[in-house]
Amino acid sequence: MDVSRIILESIARKTCIEANYNRTRFKLAPHILYTRHGEAYLDAVAELRNGEPPREVKLGSFKLTGFTGVTKTGDAFTPSSLYEPGHVRYEGTTLFAVE
Repeated sequence: MDVSRIILESIARKTCIEANYNRTRFKLAPHILYTRHGEAYLDAVAELRNGEPPREVKLGSFKLTGFTGVTKTGDAFTPSSLYEPGHVRYEGTTLFAVE
């Protein structure tokens, strides 16, 4: 299945994905898909990093072309308070976001 389609479906259903990014395996709660400089990006909260909880909970930005091995987990998530849908970086660039 196409990476973009998995991510879009996971955002719509508020379910996590797993993916490799920069040689690290992540379990991510995807919040928003948007563009920056003509490239697609995903802002997501890392639930697990190489099987361990991260030291700090934060909303990270991931370039879509950097993902490999993207799969759906089916694990539900609640949108994070760290996510600010009205942030200036998303103005006019949002492709899809959690509601």
